[in-house]
Amino acid sequence: MDWERSRAVVPRFEWMDRAGSTNDVLKDAATGADAAAWPHGATIVTDDQTRGRGRMGRTWLAPTGKTLAISVLLRPGDLPGGPLPADAYGWLPLIAGIAMTEAVRAEVARASADEGGEQDGTGGVEVWLKWPNDVLVSGFKVCGILSELVSAEAVVIGAGLNLTLDEHDLPTLTSTSLLLATGVRPDGDAVLADYLERLLALVAGFAASGGDAIASGVHERATALCGTLGIDVRVELPGGATLVGVAEAVDADGRLIVRDDENGHAQAVAAGDVTHLRY
Repeated sequence: MDWERSRAVVPRFEWMDRAGSTNDVLKDAATGADAAAWPHGATIVTDDQTRGRGRMGRTWLAPTGKTLAISVLLRPGDLPGGPLPADAYGWLPLIAGIAMTEAVRAEVARASADEGGEQDGTGGVEVWLKWPNDVLVSGFKVCGILSELVSAEAVVIGAGLNLTLDEHDLPTLTSTSLLLATGVRPDGDAVLADYLERLLALVAGFAASGGDAIASGVHERATALCGTLGIDVRVELPGGATLVGVAEAVDADGRLIVRDDENGHAQAVAAGDVTHLRY
């Protein structure tokens, strides 16, 4: 595959036959002697990542050729309206989650149309954003996102998207792939290009608003897509504490508001490992 559509979306697109970690490769490039050659939106992609990692220090491994590891360099300070306020950077992983959720929904709709599926274009398959940045298809994880700060004004957004894993390849019992979810082999270039286009457009709008999630519409889109809201969750908080309650909202700072079952108080969660207790 020549990735023609994806190459057309970003200012620099590099395909690697194999990489240890695309995030690490891009971080090194963005801070090295040739950093100026890696502008906002520069992207590295592989279908063979050997040292991938997820949130909370977890490893992320997948069979060659069946997943995409995608890393995108964001330099919001180079955009109109930038640089972002320091507290606005917390929205960038959520923005990536929005972009990927919408791209996966579009791919599901394409697959449904190919198969003559449900009239609503979903084929009966639900796609939701799990706060802060996992994408779920019918309750199973199809993509995870890891954001890493490169410098005061640069961030690398890494995404691992399961394209054609079969049931024997799945890394966990709560994982899936686009092929398993839809029964149709996905167009990798189409879904990648869709994700990249949405991500850069969302970041541009966010920067133009001065990092205001409400004015830019980012908050509204995150709330509409977030399948975590309205359900019981368990949150493993930094430091080892656990919060169990109902996820009620995403606030203007991108934090998850959880109503504690134990004391009835609403608590804002900025970081944590969230488990959906029911769907």
